[in-house]
Amino acid sequence: MTGEKAERVANCRSVRREHRLSKEEAETEQDEEAGRTKNRTKLFPNHKLIKSPSQPQPQQLQSSPAFGTDAPPARSEDFPVHECVFKGDIRRLSSLIRTRNIAQKDLHGNTPLHLAVMLGHKECAHLLLAHNALVKVKNAQGWSPLAEAISYGDRQMITALLRKLKQQSRENVEEKRPRLLKALKELGDFYLELHWDFQSWVPLLSRILPSDACKIYKQGINIRLDTTLIDFTDMKCQRGDLSFIFNGDAAPSESFIVLDNEQKVYQRIHHEESEMETEEEVDILMSSDIYSATLSTKSITFTRAQTGWLFREDKTERVGNFLAEFYSVNGLVLESRKRREHLSEEDILRNKAIMESLSKGGSLMEQSFEPVRRQSLTAPPANTITWEEYISAEPGKAPHLGRELVCKESKKTFKATIAMSQEFPLGIDSLLNVLEVIAPFKHFNKLREFVQMKLPPGFPVKLDIPVFPTITATVTFQEFRYDGFDESIFSIPSDYREDPSRFPEL
Repeated sequence: MTGEKAERVANCRSVRREHRLSKEEAETEQDEEAGRTKNRTKLFPNHKLIKSPSQPQPQQLQSSPAFGTDAPPARSEDFPVHECVFKGDIRRLSSLIRTRNIAQKDLHGNTPLHLAVMLGHKECAHLLLAHNALVKVKNAQGWSPLAEAISYGDRQMITALLRKLKQQSRENVEEKRPRLLKALKELGDFYLELHWDFQSWVPLLSRILPSDACKIYKQGINIRLDTTLIDFTDMKCQRGDLSFIFNGDAAPSESFIVLDNEQKVYQRIHHEESEMETEEEVDILMSSDIYSATLSTKSITFTRAQTGWLFREDKTERVGNFLAEFYSVNGLVLESRKRREHLSEEDILRNKAIMESLSKGGSLMEQSFEPVRRQSLTAPPANTITWEEYISAEPGKAPHLGRELVCKESKKTFKATIAMSQEFPLGIDSLLNVLEVIAPFKHFNKLREFVQMKLPPGFPVKLDIPVFPTITATVTFQEFRYDGFDESIFSIPSDYREDPSRFPEL
């Protein structure tokens, strides 16, 4: 493997270790709650009901008590799909799967797919995936079926889940596309400039953290983002001169383009990955920590920030051209978990050496990292827990299924400030539509997640957001004006050449 290829793959290790697509970072508790609410109101989210005289109509089917509600204690019969998956009863699962909600969570937050993966019931898992069971869903401990598959160590199952996750992500983007284009069309053309300043409580790290001035141009259903921050993880950043272009009129496979203005090359953001890329990503997942981060906003509150020594008063200042009221954000907690029961001592030592080198400013090129094709692990001991023991356990505290856990947990409370302005011309809903387009950039996805919270009145012209466990960012909306632009800025310059592998993480 060439040095350039090794760097690309090692970079993917850091980029993808949270086991998400380009859009996937730590999900907020609000996202989880929204998903649960959606599942309670839509009985068949993943497949169509096949009607026949012998089948009840949708309104006659009883939905089981949802996880996290104050419903009566769950009974075994409340979760028939879970039960037959737990027992490996593929024949009964086949008969239930068309008339039951396969996205339902049990009282421990597990879906049937979670159980199939944790117990190694591959036939059940493949049948659920064939009926489009959701892969991007977390249980009460914050783990997805893909995370549990990595722990179990069956390469074929990890690959199947990864492919389904990517397919569902593409379908989700396409499902949102008409609504997004309609919202962009109704929004006026504008220029928006915002600044990013990253800080850390880690002394050495804070010295090398970047800042960035981003310029966003919106015209019709086209968006252009100019930035100098190509890639940013908790260990390193990559600078450059980058433009991201979204052409709403183009076919989905050609809508998203990234320009490297220094090298004069462009890349279309992948909709499909090659077999080799998928296999390499599976190798990376199988040799890396399983990581889950949740931004908990359950107890968040906002209080007016104060200023003055003797006579205290509410803080009000101008941010750019906009008068803003400042608030203190209280109760914002980042809960992170890291698992490594699937790793060998050699894996752990190698990963530690790479991270230590990067934290000291070392280059990925200096590493002797040469990924090898990972084989499936020896299956964990056979499950001895009965269905009755599992389903009758205290909610959220199920007996552990699968490989014995090796897990480290941490919680960090963030103290943040947010400035809200009533003068800013753009609404939060409009901002969310724009951010949804440029969410492949990880730090913008974090911003989108944060502003989805219920904020004080106005527009957040300045805010602090947690980006990684040791890093926060201050985002400032410096300038906004309604304006028109030359259409050429939304096109690929004629002297640029295509490089499909310039940005492997996109």
